[in-house]
Amino acid sequence: MSKIFPTRFTLLKSYIGLFLILSFIVRVSFLIWNFSEVDKGGFTLIKTFGIGFLFDIATISFFAIPYLAYLLFFPKRFYGSIVDKIITYFGFSIGVLIIFFSFFGEFTFWDEFQRRYNFIAVDYLIYTYEVVKNINESYPLPILISAMLVLVLTSIFITYKLGYFNKTFKSVTTFKPKLLAAIPWFVVVFIGVFFVTNKQADFSENRYNNELAKSGIYSFFAAFRNNELPYNEFYKTIPKREAFQTVKTSFLSSRNTFENPKKNAIYRTVINTDSIQKSIKPNVIFICIESLSGDFLSEFGNKNNITPILDSLANKSLFFQNLYATGTRTVRGMEAITLSIPPTPGRSIVKRKNNQGLFTIGEVFKQKGYERNFFYGGDGYFDNMNTYFGGNGFNIVDRGRGFLLDKNITTTRTNIEDDEVTFENAWGVCDMDIYNKVLKEADKAYETGKPFFDFVMTTSNHKPYTYPEDEIDIPSGTGRNGAVKYTDYAIGQFIKKAQQKPWFKNTVFVIMSDHCASSAGRWELDVKNYHIPALIFNLPNQQPEKINKLASQIDVFPTLFSALHWNYKSNLFGNDIMSMQPQDERAFIGNYRKLGYLKDNKILILDEQKNANFYSWNPSDNSLTTIPSEESFEKKSISFYEVSDDLYRNGGLKLKTK
Repeated sequence: MSKIFPTRFTLLKSYIGLFLILSFIVRVSFLIWNFSEVDKGGFTLIKTFGIGFLFDIATISFFAIPYLAYLLFFPKRFYGSIVDKIITYFGFSIGVLIIFFSFFGEFTFWDEFQRRYNFIAVDYLIYTYEVVKNINESYPLPILISAMLVLVLTSIFITYKLGYFNKTFKSVTTFKPKLLAAIPWFVVVFIGVFFVTNKQADFSENRYNNELAKSGIYSFFAAFRNNELPYNEFYKTIPKREAFQTVKTSFLSSRNTFENPKKNAIYRTVINTDSIQKSIKPNVIFICIESLSGDFLSEFGNKNNITPILDSLANKSLFFQNLYATGTRTVRGMEAITLSIPPTPGRSIVKRKNNQGLFTIGEVFKQKGYERNFFYGGDGYFDNMNTYFGGNGFNIVDRGRGFLLDKNITTTRTNIEDDEVTFENAWGVCDMDIYNKVLKEADKAYETGKPFFDFVMTTSNHKPYTYPEDEIDIPSGTGRNGAVKYTDYAIGQFIKKAQQKPWFKNTVFVIMSDHCASSAGRWELDVKNYHIPALIFNLPNQQPEKINKLASQIDVFPTLFSALHWNYKSNLFGNDIMSMQPQDERAFIGNYRKLGYLKDNKILILDEQKNANFYSWNPSDNSLTTIPSEESFEKKSISFYEVSDDLYRNGGLKLKTK
């Protein structure tokens, strides 16, 4: 041990030991937390912890290097000097603080996402206002900070009492033994930088085992480096022209005419009218509900009666019973809904560069003469929403806390003023407040005689699950069920108020979730946790109907356009659900790394290691069973993802693409 940690390295030894102990506690805690989901086969569990230990060593080596370099090159004659003590005490204190901060942070992140740090944690560094406020409202932050500081000070005190500081300052270790002891750590860092990737921890089909095997801090920096994943570089591909032809074949019908059939593009004219069916142009209000899983609804078997309004609307609308979100975050849902596109690997397009001037559903509404508005109860600076929607022709209505729109955005911005707010938390005003603003702006639009399309993003169904008191029978801040019930109640109040307006009879309401409350599960992609409710209410000349066809988030607005009998130019991937034949039914689901194509209770999952894993999905228990690959299934799966990523990266999603 003296050769690995000579006397001068005594503090380094204690620092590494503290990190490994805390990391082990985190891993064991998460194992207990999700004990029923983890593969506990003896060798698998041992391998999980073994891989985890190796990642922990790689992680702590990065943090140890700065102090290690200092110890290595600081002259022996100055050991124990004032400078040496100041640098040592300060560096050790900061290092311990980082360890405990990560320790507490891992628990809060796991509680929310059931994952180690990923690109979401990277984003949270940018949007500190909402995130810190949310943590403060969700957890006893003063207690957590106090506990963390007490633990840091206690660690320093114990280290001091054990004489580690004294041994470090009184050491007589010369350069050579220090160099010999330091070399292995530099080698570990070199290997970690050039030969180790976070995806190497994904050794199991069980997602929980893979997450347990990772190290949180290592995962954070891996996500920081790899939040964009060009499909062609990381995923299984087929020749581009073949991929485009496969996708274009799915649009072949009398309704679609490609502008340039020989080009690698999907830009086309869609025809939905005939001599009988004439186009209509009602106002459209789209409510995008935060984190509303399908299994919250009584319609899908929930026994808690927390969505009576939505369950009632399901019987009065076009209600889509078998529809799936494309992703696990709001910005992914926004991408799917507005661009009508399968998920692309890495970050959502909403948060990427070159995301303005795209062909969105807003462009279809523009073709028909609509005013387009985006409503958000917080500051739309969060998650780049204002830049995305404003840069694609939507006027912005948000809380506005001082963040300005990009200079090249020419649409208008309207603030939700203080006197319009009755309740507000970290994420924004409560749902009733945002709906009241929608009603007010709809009244103004009605006076102009111009039809309007409103995209409304709600926030109440999100941790800390707080909302106005005395509106429902579940106290604010007590959990998800209360937030869901308030969300449902607010929709009911909104519809009730809207029914009193002169514009109600000529207004269609589209309601759909952005994603499920949780995507966590034991499988690569947990299919059930992408199932969301969606409905179209108050559609003229349309009888209520429940549609059980397998469909995707990207199909809802093409379905609406068809129901309104619109002829339009399109660059959208979605199809009209109502006219789907059994062979057309499919859904796209994914996270930032895994891309899934679901059809006929089978799913092909593509990953960034160029794997294409084929499974049979059992809806009754949500299990996946590996089955032999089917060439045609794989080809179609790859084609959609390859084409959607190619169009984004090569400007194919831009307006007037031909």
